Amino acid sequence: MASTPPEFDPQHMSQQMKDSAQQIWQAGLGAIAKAQEEGSKVYENLVKEGSPLQQTTQQAQTKLAQAAEKMSHLASQMGASANGQIDKLEHVFEDRVAKALKSMGLPTAQDLADLEARVALLEQQLAQARNTKD
Repeated sequence: MASTPPEFDPQHMSQQMKDSAQQIWQAGLGAIAKAQEEGSKVYENLVKEGSPLQQTTQQAQTKLAQAAEKMSHLASQMGASANGQIDKLEHVFEDRVAKALKSMGLPTAQDLADLEARVALLEQQLAQARNTKD
């Protein structure tokens, strides 16, 4: 009877398959353990690296808030300054218009107001004189 080579022996093949399955199982467990160990280290490293970034972000936010406050203050100052300049410009314009009207012989707003007051006084006096006649 001829003997079967060991690679074709069913018992030998079965044992090799069991051994391979066992090794694959152990390799899988080792990979999981390694991943857990490395995962913890990676997590710790990420936390360490993230801490300074968080501080940098907070500092940047503080600086942005300060810059926004300064810009708001500057805008307020510029607005007040612009209002002051506009007021001055209005007065200059009013003075020049008044001078131009005066040079043309036209009455000013004050002249008209004085005239209206005089007419009102005269109307009042006329009404009193009519009432005393009657």
